[in-house]
Amino acid sequence: MSQLSAAFQNIAPRKPHAPAVILFSGGLDSSTILALAKDLAYAPYVLSVSYGQRHSSELAAAKHIAKKMGVIRHEVVHLDLTRFGGSALTDASIDIPTTPGKDQEIPVTYVPARNTILLSLALGWAESLGGLDIFYGANAVDYSGYPDCRPDYVASFEAMANLATKAGVEAIKPESRFRVHAPIISMTKAEIIHLGTTLGVDYSQTVSCYQANDLGEACGECESCRLRKIGFQQADLSDPTRYQLRSN
Repeated sequence: MSQLSAAFQNIAPRKPHAPAVILFSGGLDSSTILALAKDLAYAPYVLSVSYGQRHSSELAAAKHIAKKMGVIRHEVVHLDLTRFGGSALTDASIDIPTTPGKDQEIPVTYVPARNTILLSLALGWAESLGGLDIFYGANAVDYSGYPDCRPDYVASFEAMANLATKAGVEAIKPESRFRVHAPIISMTKAEIIHLGTTLGVDYSQTVSCYQANDLGEACGECESCRLRKIGFQQADLSDPTRYQLRSN
């Protein structure tokens, strides 16, 4: 464990090299989470979900990064949330916004119940592995508009996990209960970038853009790109993001 990760000892494995399922999109936040879980000495099992998002370049990035970081196993689950719509990320008829929304307004890029669905998949896999730890990159500072990125949501899902599973119901001691970790939930984007940089994350390979092209190049205009740019500026680090060349 690095000196930096020692600050996260409260989420360290309860047993050496315990399996942990990490929700992994191939973006900046989830790559930081994966690096942290590895540094804390978890055995990382990585779960990515193709749910009908506008592009597949983030999943390509996820596969590349997971392999490079040496995970135990990487699963890609395919769901079709486009059948429900309701989000600019799954419905091409809804434009991706390029200007900041109003404070506390839930953005059109919110995908209905997505994190609940993804965390439920992670929970099922963790239980089948005999693992009790799940990681995901929720962040309430930069993404306060998303209802499923709040601390009370994380706590509620963890409580549900221990009520709705065989492992949770049969747990006798607190250390035998499920834990849902969102370790960057209260960090700024700059703090997240500093953490990941210290842990050796190559952010040039990550894809965060809502409308990246097939090469994984970012648009530089969407909300995700804007927050990422600001993060590198505030971290006083060079932005390694690969941006699309746009003609005037």
